[in-house]
Amino acid sequence: MVPEQPSAPSATPSPQVAVGERVFLVVVDDTQEMKTALYYACRRAQRTGGRVAMLYVLEPPEFQHWLGVERVMQEEAREQAEQTLQMLAQQVQAITGKMPVLHLREGVRREQVLAQIDEDRRISILVLGTAIDREDPGPLVTYLISRMGKEMKVPVMLVPGRLTEADIDALT
Repeated sequence: MVPEQPSAPSATPSPQVAVGERVFLVVVDDTQEMKTALYYACRRAQRTGGRVAMLYVLEPPEFQHWLGVERVMQEEAREQAEQTLQMLAQQVQAITGKMPVLHLREGVRREQVLAQIDEDRRISILVLGTAIDREDPGPLVTYLISRMGKEMKVPVMLVPGRLTEADIDALT
């Protein structure tokens, strides 16, 4: 399955989301707290008959001196993002029994999260893990919470990043 992109429709359509089906959106990165949030979203989707959606945001590269090098870096980042989404999609399907909806966007992460929620009315809830090794919950969580009254159109579920799968199983 090819991830959805905002500017060009994917060659392979994303799974159909049934009317009224809850969609739990998880923002994909390489942190442990994302894995915790994803597992929580999977368990909630499984228990409620919902579906998981994953959003991977390719942020603009900091290195922008040589156009050819930048293009290679972007292509490699896109390939890595697609591989990550495919690997996680298999895990999600194994837990929930349903293929997740995959989104791949380019831009500033916090802006793209809000844009994805704005554009995809199927999203019911945003599931984020809180940072494990910081005093604050993390930059994306902090930013989105500050937008709760203004720009957020769905509830945000904050999952403590330190929870184990056994803890989540007990909670869900």
